[in-house]
Amino acid sequence: MRNLQDVWQTRLTHYTAELQKYMRYIFTGHIAIVLVFLLGAGGYQYSAWLNVVQSDFPAALLVGVVLGVLIMFSQPATLLREPDAVYLLPLENKMNEYFTQTLRFSFTTSIIVIVVAYVAFIPLLKVVTPLSTALLWLGLAIALALKYMSIHSEFAFRYYMRGHFVWVDRLLRFGLVVLTLATYLNGWYYGLAIGIITHFIYMRVLKAKVQNQPFPYEHFITIEQNRMLRFYRFANYFTDVPHLRGAIRRRKWLDMIYVLAPYGKKNTQRYLTWRTFVRTNDHFYLWVRLTFIAALLAAFVDITIVRFIIAGALSFATALQLQQALTNQSVFRMDMLYPVPATQKKEAATSIVRLLIIVQAIIVTLSHVTQPYFYVTGVIMIAVGLFTQQVMKK
Repeated sequence: MRNLQDVWQTRLTHYTAELQKYMRYIFTGHIAIVLVFLLGAGGYQYSAWLNVVQSDFPAALLVGVVLGVLIMFSQPATLLREPDAVYLLPLENKMNEYFTQTLRFSFTTSIIVIVVAYVAFIPLLKVVTPLSTALLWLGLAIALALKYMSIHSEFAFRYYMRGHFVWVDRLLRFGLVVLTLATYLNGWYYGLAIGIITHFIYMRVLKAKVQNQPFPYEHFITIEQNRMLRFYRFANYFTDVPHLRGAIRRRKWLDMIYVLAPYGKKNTQRYLTWRTFVRTNDHFYLWVRLTFIAALLAAFVDITIVRFIIAGALSFATALQLQQALTNQSVFRMDMLYPVPATQKKEAATSIVRLLIIVQAIIVTLSHVTQPYFYVTGVIMIAVGLFTQQVMKK
């Protein structure tokens, strides 16, 4: 490597290749169909609501809060690795060249979220705010400027405080973003000036404080590892990530569930499979996440056919992923030595997943009992889930 620019380009190339490697498994045709239905249903309901929204609806405050949350979380992507804490120490006085690239990369990759969120609010802002179309688009530029300063501020704050009290910095920036955007969208330009100037001064003060300070490699390496770990865990829902190890948690409050596997030789695998599901974060949170999403969408989507399709798709995903996770474990486990039939494990997993599908269907059905044909949603989820299981058993 001739310089830090080469180091950055090598890291960026490897990072891009790693993303592309798993993204092609995540954004498949099935996901695209679900997204189209979700966007279509959401857009239809949004446009219908705009026809009846009150003129005094606090849209400016809502936009300020939503974008404030999105801008508040501005963790920089440094692409640092563990060996850097040793091998980059001799170059520490030249690391600004590297960090300039990381901050630029962090900003450009976060633009799309801000743009999509703000553009989605523009039809609402046109209805309830006094701003012209040109001024509304200027608000997007202001939001992007706030995001740029926020990324630099969080990087400098983490640098200066060695990773401590990050939430203090985030809450402060959240308040500044809400003040800036909410006042601007209401036509109060003094608030805009105060917010922008205050945020800029805050960023410059933090940058001045880190001058000649030793860089906290351990902290930034840790947050980079955690950032990639979150991506791998997400990708693991769609394809196998070989180097990913699932976290385990006791969850003592769910011990009551083991009564479903009474003590006895014939229930050996049933008991072990229940413990595997309850204690493994990947399995447990997969079911919780899909159940929550299905219940939330069922409660707020008014188009009946779309609700049925979404519920069926999420039931399919639950049955498919849990059945695979609880039966196709390639690592050696001590229960493989138990004197029980080899088919007992698959039968135990099938019965447990079947029960989880039924419970999921009941929760989703109860989430929208006030809507027409609410009971059909549960029937569809159970039918799709059980059919998926039967196909996988063959």
